[in-house]
Amino acid sequence: MAKKAVEAANSRSDLVEILSEFTRFKNIDRAALMGVLEDVFRTMIRKKYGTDENFDIIVNVEKGDLQAFRERVITEDMLVVDENREIPLSEALALKPDAEVGEDFAEVLSFKEFGRRHVLAAKQLLAQKIKDLEKNLVVNYYKDFLGEIIVGEVYQVWKNETLVMHQGNELVMPKSEQIPRDRYKKGDTIRAVVLDVEMRNGSPKIIISRAAPQFLHKLFEAEVPEIYEGAIVVRGVVREPGERAKMAVETYDDRIDPVGACIGMRGSRIHGIVRELRNENIDVIHYSSDPEIYIQRALAPAKITKIEVDEENRQANVYLRADQVSLAIGKGGQNVGLAGKLTGYEIDIFRDEDQTEEDVELDEFKDEIDEWIIEELKKIGCDTAKSVLALSADDLERRTDLEREMIDHVLEILRREFEDD
Repeated sequence: MAKKAVEAANSRSDLVEILSEFTRFKNIDRAALMGVLEDVFRTMIRKKYGTDENFDIIVNVEKGDLQAFRERVITEDMLVVDENREIPLSEALALKPDAEVGEDFAEVLSFKEFGRRHVLAAKQLLAQKIKDLEKNLVVNYYKDFLGEIIVGEVYQVWKNETLVMHQGNELVMPKSEQIPRDRYKKGDTIRAVVLDVEMRNGSPKIIISRAAPQFLHKLFEAEVPEIYEGAIVVRGVVREPGERAKMAVETYDDRIDPVGACIGMRGSRIHGIVRELRNENIDVIHYSSDPEIYIQRALAPAKITKIEVDEENRQANVYLRADQVSLAIGKGGQNVGLAGKLTGYEIDIFRDEDQTEEDVELDEFKDEIDEWIIEELKKIGCDTAKSVLALSADDLERRTDLEREMIDHVLEILRREFEDD
């Protein structure tokens, strides 16, 4: 069957002009734009004709042109039932002298056939679809950066979050994802890792973080070529942001010292990372598949006497000399807590039984030392007299909230206990 296309006088429209504006200023894929414009025009057709099944739409984004063809079947004038799908023979003959009943007839649909209300609604729909397309493009772009470091500029600092501009896009760093000692002002350059990307309430939400373990991992990857090239593998990273971190590394190349490579000559590689993280204390540990060795390394610098490991329940009992207990536990339980997270074991710290007979529990001194002071000492892992005496007054003052005069008084009481013996 023959087809005839009858061109209307005006094939460029206000809608196509709007499309041209968007393609000029927006970085949007051409194929996606074609799909958007076709969807918008089909919506116009459905509103006017009730269906778009017998319409073909051709979009040329490069030229800014759009054409729609309506296909109808040539029918005897008196037998036309559906004017949208059928064209009277007399009308077809006026356009094509050799037209015959039963032939398919195609004609170009002009935007002039649509009223101003339809065109205005289509413009609004097109603008909205373009905005939605841009939002999806932003989400897809940053999904490719998940777990990677970006460099942006601070442009708004609020109580609970900091807003960062990156390539014209707004990124959010919540307070919980900041290093506690970080302080920002508008215009500051900031490095952070892309932590989460999602569409929230119809808008892209890109969360960045400086507190996430991934940030520390990527900083080492940038500073240590062996990690970037895969010669050294990072087995795990745990952090108390701005305070302490532990990272386990290993290598299958016997020529490489993984810990030494990460630290660098005289700390050259790790110093920059420590400064970036506001002097965070970073322990780089040589990973081991043997849980006893791994736990022992994770609890460094404490020296362990004995370890009992229950691999099935992922639990470990660690025994140390009294003077090593506070080192293993760390300030506020930080060291043992991070070691547990890194190794995946629940670690319980015990004093070596051979050392405890000559020691005295701090609770035994409640008649001489206030209970709140004893609790403050326990927070840093000191629950016996000798574990406290093993630390200097300066260490106790630095690790606790106790005043120097109070510390000296406590030490005097504890020393007197052993002098009496």
